[in-house]
Amino acid sequence: MTRDQVGAVDPHDAAARRAVIGDSLGVGIATGLYGVSFGAVAVASGLSVAQTCVLSLLMFTGASQFALVGVVGAGGAPFAGTATALLLGARNTLYGLRMAPLLGWRGGRRAAAAHVLIDESTAMALDRPTRELTRLGFLTTGVSVLVLWNLFTLLGALAGTTLGDPRDYGLDAAVGAAFLALLWPRLREPGNARIALLAAALALAVVPFTPAGLPVLLAGSVAVLIGILIGGGHARPSEVQP
Repeated sequence: MTRDQVGAVDPHDAAARRAVIGDSLGVGIATGLYGVSFGAVAVASGLSVAQTCVLSLLMFTGASQFALVGVVGAGGAPFAGTATALLLGARNTLYGLRMAPLLGWRGGRRAAAAHVLIDESTAMALDRPTRELTRLGFLTTGVSVLVLWNLFTLLGALAGTTLGDPRDYGLDAAVGAAFLALLWPRLREPGNARIALLAAALALAVVPFTPAGLPVLLAGSVAVLIGILIGGGHARPSEVQP
């Protein structure tokens, strides 16, 4: 083996890494930017700028954050808002069950990764051919969202008093729109589309009888369970490659 061969980098691997980083940063930037809407909504709901920023830093799951400030802003008790946020955030536990064997981290790295285990980082890590690319997609997306979400939460909170009611601008719909954008490409496969329709039907059916947040949790649980039952017998390359 020559010296040039020793230092060579497979161009296909380099191209794959660049593609993952590019896609992940795109999602991270788009998601982080609408942190401004949370900052504005939170301040309009009665939270201080400091409370809003701490919530984004420590909770760091957009749907749960919006649920909490939505309940509080509508006059609900803080306990009710917290319970709703916890129900929505419980879906991240399901993500963790799927992502833990794919990422293969232990100890401190696993604990740190749990903080950026969100919809976007999970979506950008799944279906990668190797563990390296799975980790790359997960970290690039998770860290970029973490940084930008908190930055734009601060900006939105500071501007909240001058923006007026954020719902007048449709900012309260940003999270749902972003999540649908992540989900939509996966619906091209007939199996995934059927699972999504079943989960959506279940969520709609239980809305009149359950507290806010629980329909989403039930729908997510059904989707994950079906996915495990269908795909449980097939190992992915990223689960077996270092």
